[in-house]
Amino acid sequence: MSAGFTLSEDQQIILDAADRYGRERLAPLARRMDDEEWWPDEAFRALGREGYLGITVPTELGGAGLDLFSSGLVLQGFSRWNYALGLSWVAHENLCLNNILRNGNREQIERYIPGLSNGTLIGCLGLTEPGAGSDALGSMATTAIRDGDHYVVNGRKLFITNGPVADLCLLYVKTDPARGSQGITALIVEMDSPGVTVAQKLTKMGFRGSQTGELAFDDCRVPVGNVVGRENEGVKCVMSGLDLERATIAPICVGMAERALELSVEHAKQRVQFGEPIANFQMIQSRLAEMSALVDTMRVYNYYALSALNDLPPGEGGRGEVHRISATSVMVAADSLNRVLDHAAQIHGGVAYVWETEINRLYRGIKMLEIGAGTTEIRKLIIAKELLSD
Repeated sequence: MSAGFTLSEDQQIILDAADRYGRERLAPLARRMDDEEWWPDEAFRALGREGYLGITVPTELGGAGLDLFSSGLVLQGFSRWNYALGLSWVAHENLCLNNILRNGNREQIERYIPGLSNGTLIGCLGLTEPGAGSDALGSMATTAIRDGDHYVVNGRKLFITNGPVADLCLLYVKTDPARGSQGITALIVEMDSPGVTVAQKLTKMGFRGSQTGELAFDDCRVPVGNVVGRENEGVKCVMSGLDLERATIAPICVGMAERALELSVEHAKQRVQFGEPIANFQMIQSRLAEMSALVDTMRVYNYYALSALNDLPPGEGGRGEVHRISATSVMVAADSLNRVLDHAAQIHGGVAYVWETEINRLYRGIKMLEIGAGTTEIRKLIIAKELLSD
């Protein structure tokens, strides 16, 4: 990117292509996904065949051979038209696939990455639990006890995006509970393994088509060879992954805000009251102007964050400037989206209060983005801690 944070010609091509694919192929799925919490399994797996899975994966492993920034652009384009599918895409693409690609050994990469890239495997990340959300590491109760060449895993994971439909889970467990966060290990768990069940699929306010559930692990045996990195060093993987997650979740906000602004401009031009389009009223113009400024600001900062984290080495993150930038990125994006959608709802009036309208669907999505990948409050704590550190 240039110093002005404008996209290069190649980057603009990636964004435009994702926008076109989202408009033509994903937007038609959005209404049913929201109404029925329906999962478009074939459409998601088709993303692999179309080159939209494995964005950061080398071409020799079946991926696109692009970078983190490019994956953010794809997500931005998709989320303009179907943000629920966008969330499932990034949970698969970044939280699972990219984490294994960055931290796995050669055998794990060669075994799992091609399938995750071509859509024959769908991935999820298993971190949060019924009693472990913001304190996901310290309060983690899921354990894995070594038994010969296997670990025996027991516990529950909650609020797991893609959990009910995943073929593969990158699972975080306590292998040495006495060591707290320094006793966590990352495991690759195949979801058809004995002892793995979907305890429940959760019904949500927004992002309804993106499947979210509780996963149960009851005496599930996982081969020792499925340890990602080293035993008791999973914190390196999770903290680096969380920074990348925050930077790559923010494009969902950008895409949703762009679409809300577009819909609001169209509505303001078409809606006639007191004998003229409401776009002629200064109070409507004021809201549109604020929306435009917010969208531009969140987009530019997101591009800045993606650039800053684009070449983050494996095991890095969870501290320092990139930690602050990633937290700021998603905080700014989610806060700005909240304000954008509030303006959009006022401009649309009663239309925005009707469940089946697109602007209503967008509005119902905001709260998850202020909670997921670390709540707004956690983001602020991260930013302040980095500012105050010596």
